[in-house]
Amino acid sequence: MKGIILAAGKGTRLYPMTLPTCKPLLPVYDKPLIYYPLAVLLEAGIRDILIIIPPGEEEIFRKLLGDGAGFGARISYRVQHEARGIADALIIGEAFAGDDRICLILGDNIFWSPGLKSQLLAAAAQETGATVFGRYVEDPRPFGVAEFDADGKVVGLEEKPAEPKSHYAVTGLYFYDKDAIPLAKTLKPSARGELEITDLNKLYMARDKLRITLLDKDVVWQDAGTADSVLGAAELIRDIQRDTGRYVGCIEEVAMRSGFITPDECRAIGARMAGTNYGRYLETVADET
Repeated sequence: MKGIILAAGKGTRLYPMTLPTCKPLLPVYDKPLIYYPLAVLLEAGIRDILIIIPPGEEEIFRKLLGDGAGFGARISYRVQHEARGIADALIIGEAFAGDDRICLILGDNIFWSPGLKSQLLAAAAQETGATVFGRYVEDPRPFGVAEFDADGKVVGLEEKPAEPKSHYAVTGLYFYDKDAIPLAKTLKPSARGELEITDLNKLYMARDKLRITLLDKDVVWQDAGTADSVLGAAELIRDIQRDTGRYVGCIEEVAMRSGFITPDECRAIGARMAGTNYGRYLETVADET
């Protein structure tokens, strides 16, 4: 399975913060926002990753992440020249994906839970169909929303409905089989002028090949799309790290625990950031292993 991070959003809702840089490069507490979705892909066992970026940003992404070798991954980059919707990321990634299955994650979504890894691995192990993740939210109107029948089966999906039929939002994390790209290429732009990921998921639902995994309430999910949500995510991550002693979105630790790099390599990365809490943390977790 290969991974795609859609990190090409201009972040207009965050102006003027995102005038000098794109949203996935903004700091969220002690690390760039892009680290959090990248850590999710690594936790799912995915090492071959395409990051879709805005025009003119490749140099700074490469300065931050390089080709991924430093944390046991293989990272490549493609530019999305025009915002055409989430499903467009699959089309942009066609040559990268080939005939492999794909995990697509949005570059502004943060997921964390001690038990999340098992759910990610289970979704990555599915050979056919699509798996998406639902989460109960008080106000689901800004999201894609899933409707369930009395038996808990998904019977409807709506994108940003004015009157949602449930409180379960579909999060920005999607696992697809090799049919995803051919299906995405059949989509027509919505009234918003975008290729909607909800429309792709509806095609899977119509074929009875859509699975929705409901995330437990202890799973952190943040869609960092506004100034308030970026601040809230930073405060939440600070509190988790302070209370648990474990870092959220630490790509080197995830890579080490997944066997992609050795403890010695993790310790060496920490040593290069000597004097920072992040560097000391990497040295500590390497010594624990």
